[in-house]
Amino acid sequence: MNDPRKAHYEAAKLAKRLRRQVGEAIADFNLIEGGDRVMVCLSGGKDSHALLDLLLALRENAPIRFEVIAVNLDQKQPGFPGRVLPDYLSGRGVPFRIVEQDTYSVVKRVVPEGKTYCSLCSRLRRGALYRVAGELGATKIALGHHRDDLLATFLLNLFFGGQLKAMPAKLVSDDGRHVVIRPLAYAREDDLAAYAEVRRFPIISCSLCGSQDNLQRRVVREQLRDWERKHPGRIASMTRALANVRPSHLLDRALFDFAGLAPGDLAAAGELREPLFAEG
Repeated sequence: MNDPRKAHYEAAKLAKRLRRQVGEAIADFNLIEGGDRVMVCLSGGKDSHALLDLLLALRENAPIRFEVIAVNLDQKQPGFPGRVLPDYLSGRGVPFRIVEQDTYSVVKRVVPEGKTYCSLCSRLRRGALYRVAGELGATKIALGHHRDDLLATFLLNLFFGGQLKAMPAKLVSDDGRHVVIRPLAYAREDDLAAYAEVRRFPIISCSLCGSQDNLQRRVVREQLRDWERKHPGRIASMTRALANVRPSHLLDRALFDFAGLAPGDLAAAGELREPLFAEG
């Protein structure tokens, strides 16, 4: 028999853990500052719902004052329940804007059959959100990518892009006009799924992406889950590695001056300690 008291205790512990992780990410990367107007991109999925909810909770006790406004991009996907998010946000008293832009038809028309939609869809969505951020005077654009998204992106770039590159917790747009933040950078996807269930968010799934079976990102995320099942702690170690880079033990000549390195170079001594694992 389920114990309501135990369930309540576990839910409170989960919420506390997520709030702590978001708070740590905000502090570590200076994601939110006093006077910021944070535009939370609310897709209707579990991650963006959790992001909005956690930022609203943290704002209540934050030592600084900042605004939160939710923005949803209605991409005109067939069957999209247009009233769900407005009704939910109105009920919570959260300022919001719904942006209607038919990116769905563009993606379906331009992308050949059998190819993935994500790249083009992401570019169109990003352009629309940047435009709205300017109209709203938002100083930060908050996205709901979590720890597992960051690691999956890292592996995708490693396997298919030939780059050591992930998603940063904070970045400036190419035109220098917008600051994008990812306050869920330390949060586990499983925790966010459990939190969404506890909080009973009105979840809206993406029928465009969800209809595709050939997404490499999906394959990589399944691999991450498999690793965590077989080797608990591996994902946490990989996450720490993203913040513990040793340029002198890679091969990027633009990142480290290998050519100018000479005996007695004390400036590089801390960088050039022996690797933890080495052949020979």
